[in-house]
Amino acid sequence: MTKKKILMIGTGGTIASKITPNGLDPQLTSEEILAFIPGISEICEVDTLQICNIDSTNIAPDIWVLMTDTIRGKYEQYDGFVVTHGTDTMAYTAAALSYMIQDSPKPIIITGAQKPINMEITDSKTNLFDSFLYASSDSASGVQIVFNGKVILGTRARKTHSKSFQAFSSINYPYLAIIQDGRVISYITKEKAGAPRFYDSLDAKVALFKLTPGVDSDILAYMLERNDAVIIESYGVGGIPSAPEYGYFKVINHWIGKGKTVVMTTQVPNEGSDMEIYKVGHELKARVNILEAYDMITEAVVCKLMWILGQTQDPARIKELFYTTISNDILY
Repeated sequence: MTKKKILMIGTGGTIASKITPNGLDPQLTSEEILAFIPGISEICEVDTLQICNIDSTNIAPDIWVLMTDTIRGKYEQYDGFVVTHGTDTMAYTAAALSYMIQDSPKPIIITGAQKPINMEITDSKTNLFDSFLYASSDSASGVQIVFNGKVILGTRARKTHSKSFQAFSSINYPYLAIIQDGRVISYITKEKAGAPRFYDSLDAKVALFKLTPGVDSDILAYMLERNDAVIIESYGVGGIPSAPEYGYFKVINHWIGKGKTVVMTTQVPNEGSDMEIYKVGHELKARVNILEAYDMITEAVVCKLMWILGQTQDPARIKELFYTTISNDILY
């Protein structure tokens, strides 16, 4: 059987880090990382490409555009892609690429580690080997995170542990597969499309406002003034302080009238929003043209809005695209 050809794209992160007097810092190249796991050559052919070498705290939309352009330029030459990445913003990158590269019949796998690959005790080698194993399987397609033996849909991944090896969870959606004893055990196989659709425009002016008890609505007004969209991360199933003295209804209505987009989501990790349940949510939704995230995770909402606003500023079209299911991001 002919081995599949996979391109490993390095961006930095813990997996590529060395210990320095000031803490871990990405310094290893993709080629150097690959040298730690020679067994990969038994399952696929691998080429490497380094597009940046940064801590993922420094990841920004322009890097997502660079990743997309890189994959588009190399797409016909390879059977799949493995992107090595820091864990802190990995879920955002997975979501962003899910919108920027839609319906890819080839796998685009994002992985990394909680410990550098040159340490004696590390999850790097397992995560990287599993990623190439999954990328080489016939069942793989589209954007996923492979981490700690789990395959997570790109629009459903969240970092839920800051230090332990089981760093990521799949939110409001099952794992696509697990990787165990060198075997891929698939639970959900995505139907492969004929050809991918690439996008390269993002609007980075999307902000997240976390509701806390007593927070002043002037802060929300300031964020709406400076951004094209603001996501309100509310409590429970979603709502906003409704007493007139808070001024939230007035602020939201004012800025939506000026063409800003406002989305309501929840701080609660699982099960999503439902603004119809309580008066504080029902009344807002009835009076103001606000969008609701339902079971979409915050990482996906942020990146989807950047993608949408990179294409259109028309409120009707924004709403239509927001509620269009892409890579199973919203199932309301």
